[in-house]
Amino acid sequence: MADVKSPSETSGKPIRCKAAISREAGEPLVIEEIMVAPPSPYEVRIRIICTSLCYSDIMFWKLKVPPACFPRILGHEAVGVVESVGENVNEVAAGDIVIPTFLSECGECDDCCSKQSNLCSKFPFKVHPWMPRYESSRFTDLKGQTLYHFLFVSSFSEYTVVDVCHVVKIDPSIPPNRACLFGCCVATGVGAACKTANVEAGSTVVIFGLGSIGLAVAKGSKLCGASRIIGVDVNPDKFEVAKKFGVTEFINSKECGDKSLSQVLMEMTAGGADYCFECVGIASLVQEAFASCRKGWGKTIVLGVDKPGAQLNLSSFEVLHSGKILTGSLYGGVKTKSDLPLLLKRYTDKELVVDEFVTHDIRFEDINKAFELLLGGKCIRCVIWMDK
Repeated sequence: MADVKSPSETSGKPIRCKAAISREAGEPLVIEEIMVAPPSPYEVRIRIICTSLCYSDIMFWKLKVPPACFPRILGHEAVGVVESVGENVNEVAAGDIVIPTFLSECGECDDCCSKQSNLCSKFPFKVHPWMPRYESSRFTDLKGQTLYHFLFVSSFSEYTVVDVCHVVKIDPSIPPNRACLFGCCVATGVGAACKTANVEAGSTVVIFGLGSIGLAVAKGSKLCGASRIIGVDVNPDKFEVAKKFGVTEFINSKECGDKSLSQVLMEMTAGGADYCFECVGIASLVQEAFASCRKGWGKTIVLGVDKPGAQLNLSSFEVLHSGKILTGSLYGGVKTKSDLPLLLKRYTDKELVVDEFVTHDIRFEDINKAFELLLGGKCIRCVIWMDK
């Protein structure tokens, strides 16, 4: 762990610290000492307290084609303390506890000023190797080589720099290994159910994929009062775990016999589910989800991250005549600065329980163990502590 010095000692100066660097696709991360530049105007330098591993990190760690780039510092689900701020930063100060977010909220563009969208158009979401305003990196290794950013967060480093539009100040009493989950997993899944889909009480929900995002959708659907929450996965062992999150029934998609998955679900739900959530990131599964929701009012919400260039193949005739809705939900439709504090309040009010998501706590130097656990299906969320 880097020596934690007072902000007055480090402000305006580069910081030398450790980071877990992805140097080659699919190869173990390498922990090295790096230099983290001071924040430029509108930027915030953060000392990461803890971070967790999301399957999106694994996807881009494996990826060998653009937007993949190496060497890169991955990680986008974290909590930290502000070490210093650049010019024109007024909403946070040194010592504040914050969540860095991969989505921005500038508060000025038409999208940020509308209740209809969480997709800022001034600083749009993209898998980008640079800081959003300056097209440059704040990371270099000790040889001077540029290290690329990931999703505007790069939390697999003891210190990182993010734009102020990507920072949310939070209640310091929230345990860090719970707060970090709201940087992606919990906000995405719960938000998709409560905000994007607006799940109605008494409704039937089908969740395709019972990873952490799918389980968060189950949490959100239960909060909304769904009466049936059907989980679909290829791993039957996940059902017992999923019950704790609100899943009431389970289908192993490998055991549908001579019927398609959508046929099984249509029969099981007497005409289709009210809401289907695709949480894996496979185009064919999106099509199955769309086929599984009820005509007239069924909604299919896409949360899974598919490989670049993946295409959907839907019948135009069916789209017109079925009256169904198909929509994406990035970060669950949650506005980072406007909605995330409200979601965190549901946690502090004990309305939203997230303890079950954290199955492992490990040290930063063991970060590759987190990859092994997630790839092996042995964890839901693995929290990586910078100093423990």
